[in-house]
Amino acid sequence: MRRRSRAAETVAAALLLLLTAACGSRLPESDFEDRSTAPPATGRAGAPIRVGIITSATSPVGGDAFTGPRDGARAWFTALNARGGIDGREVEVRECDDGGSGVGNNECVHQLVEEDRVVALVATTALDYAGAPRVSHARVPDIGGQPIGPAYDTYPHLYGIYGSLAPRDGTTGWDGRQYGGTEVYRYFKREHGARTAAVVSYNQAASAAYARLIVDGLKAEGYDVVTEQLDFALPNFRAAAADIEERGADLVFDAIDGHGNARLCAAMDEVGAEVTAKVTNVQNWTSRVAEDYADAPRCRNALWATGSSRNYEDTGQAAVREFRDATEGLGTHSQWQLEGWAAAMWFTDAARSCAGTPEGVTRACVDRFMNRDEPYTADGLLLPVRFERLAEPPATRRTCLSVARWQDARGWVSQGDMDQNCFVVPQLSYRP
Repeated sequence: MRRRSRAAETVAAALLLLLTAACGSRLPESDFEDRSTAPPATGRAGAPIRVGIITSATSPVGGDAFTGPRDGARAWFTALNARGGIDGREVEVRECDDGGSGVGNNECVHQLVEEDRVVALVATTALDYAGAPRVSHARVPDIGGQPIGPAYDTYPHLYGIYGSLAPRDGTTGWDGRQYGGTEVYRYFKREHGARTAAVVSYNQAASAAYARLIVDGLKAEGYDVVTEQLDFALPNFRAAAADIEERGADLVFDAIDGHGNARLCAAMDEVGAEVTAKVTNVQNWTSRVAEDYADAPRCRNALWATGSSRNYEDTGQAAVREFRDATEGLGTHSQWQLEGWAAAMWFTDAARSCAGTPEGVTRACVDRFMNRDEPYTADGLLLPVRFERLAEPPATRRTCLSVARWQDARGWVSQGDMDQNCFVVPQLSYRP
């Protein structure tokens, strides 16, 4: 469990396919157990330290939908090796594209974990993480993965980029339910006086389920909620936009895909709908906004993003500046790239803690580092990440969030400091 914004990121990523993702094979419950049969990767001095990155790079969603974390991690390891690697050892990166399918994901896990015998996986971004039980069974630490599905709240040895409080004993969350907070809605209520929010979805199962999740959170924070459901085959964005304008919504949240969002924004501009914020998630926190929303200049400049990592535009921060310098050759920049960079930094810190030990850099040693009591921040790039394995979900929790607003002249502009945008909010349950 992390926070409601994390839940939003999880479901929103899944909505990109709108239930067209392939289902992968699953292992029996006995394979979820914590065992030690997998051979350890070599820790001998001088040998490269091998890590794996699994990405749904050629998925039905499109060529670049899931590649940001991979690109950020790759940039970190390139810069690290240029500085001499870890204790003089180069980090050798093995990449695998699972094609966005469960079958392909299992094949990638087999190749990297069992054939290449990587020490760890880093920045996993898999549309269908069907191989997660195999990774856990092999006791391979999976560090800083994106929680597109429930795997990071289900299995031991998997460490998502946003942390988890769940037992992770082979059952998702607590008895199959996950929990998230309402801090995003609390933020706009407290900081901008928002009272009415519109939630736009398709008449399709995954979209409708996510919309209900948003509506529940908004109502828990006392909002008046306007729901707009579009026909998936023939969506009437103009009608939804006109109703949003007529109902005087302060905020607009959505449970639709990226292309639909751009069309909704264009329709809102056409009917003259002005809102305090059109709220999106970390996956859409990219430098492509001007291009993607070219037909909606007013709505574009009302785009806000929330997440759990420091704005990639905040180059006044030394850690962000280092990331930007190392990735200046990329055509675009994104928050997912920064989080992939942070995931690779996390592995590096774990490996460095092992480098001076008799066993060296092994799966077991890296895993012990990941299970420390101390929260991890990647030099301030992440809100403190924790793994606590609570027996029961908390009723409330103090949670913080990173907030940015798009402005054409400046890009994504941070709104306050993420370490100060904090609230004690209720934790609401949902089924992933």
